Amino acid sequence: MRSIWIKRGGLGLVAAAVIAGFAWALREEPAFVDMVEVTAAPMKVTIREEGITRVRDIYTVSAPIAGHLTRTVVNEGDVVRANDTVVASIHPLDPPLIDRRAEAELLATRDAARAGVGVAEIELQRAQSALKLAEDELARTIKLFGSGFVSESTLQRLTNEVDLRKTAVDAAKAVIGLRNAELANAEARLLQPDPADPTGESCCVNLLAPIDGTVLAVMARSEQAVVPGTKVAEIGNIRNLEVAVDLLSADAVRIAPATRAQISDWGGDRALRATVRRVDPAAFTKVSALGIEEQRVTAVLDMDDTDARLGHGYRVFVEMTVWECPKCVQVPIGALFRTGGKWSVFVADRGRVRQAEIEIGHMSEDAAEVLAGLEPGLSVVVHPADTLSDGDLVERRN
Repeated sequence: MRSIWIKRGGLGLVAAAVIAGFAWALREEPAFVDMVEVTAAPMKVTIREEGITRVRDIYTVSAPIAGHLTRTVVNEGDVVRANDTVVASIHPLDPPLIDRRAEAELLATRDAARAGVGVAEIELQRAQSALKLAEDELARTIKLFGSGFVSESTLQRLTNEVDLRKTAVDAAKAVIGLRNAELANAEARLLQPDPADPTGESCCVNLLAPIDGTVLAVMARSEQAVVPGTKVAEIGNIRNLEVAVDLLSADAVRIAPATRAQISDWGGDRALRATVRRVDPAAFTKVSALGIEEQRVTAVLDMDDTDARLGHGYRVFVEMTVWECPKCVQVPIGALFRTGGKWSVFVADRGRVRQAEIEIGHMSEDAAEVLAGLEPGLSVVVHPADTLSDGDLVERRN
């Protein structure tokens, strides 16, 4: 009898152990999750874009006339003074080369001009001889008029004749001046480039720096022939910088003048303050690195802080604040998910999660403003798995 009860007791223990093993194997395992605490803290929403620094007012030195530009005497980074520093000089262009046919025509024109001068000189001699004859005739008539042998009308006629001869002499002299000018013109057209003065050092136009500043770029460095308007150099005040940022048009509508910003990742160890001065009214199409066409709008910012190491065309990153709150309830972006068109989070409560619908306000890159549904101090699950559901057992991951 006793052995039977011992056997039954042993079988009962075995059965209990098997049942306990199955119960242990089928127990609910807690899901390991990351949790963060809902806080009430300052929050701001920013737009971060890459931009470049640039000198606010850039002055371009260009050629005012056509000529021969000498080698530019300034380099990038040189400091210049207004109306004192010579950027470059422009000399007259060399006369064009003359072929044999053109030379023959010009020689003929020169000889004709010389002959014209000779004819004019002969005409002058003729006019002077006629004038002298008229003056002698007038002198004799004046003597006879005093004796009463010549009438007054005759005297008047001879006086007028002398005046006409004087006018003829003056005209002949003017004709000689005209013919000499024509001869000089014909001889000038025969001039060829002078090997002893290839750049025309005897005459030049100096291009002076328009402002006190620094040379930013040199477009024409070597000697060359230039036309009016040819750009030679760019000059600006390197201490008067602004920042230009190309924003997406959807972000540009959220930016207004006087918006505060911070400039970072420029190479220094501190962020620089800036203020939006202007948002351009027109957008332009820009192709992104992925080949996507985007509508961009340029925003220009004034730098409230600056650094002597910054220069023209440097790359920077700009963070513009579009909204900020001194203290508001916020939750990490990674804790949010959509259910039925609404925002929800998993709230950890005594080892289990509870799905809670919340109302979201502003969102930044890291956090979202909670308008309703959560209180500070609660713990929410960050980056919940797709298998996690309401009421599941959870445990904080170390």
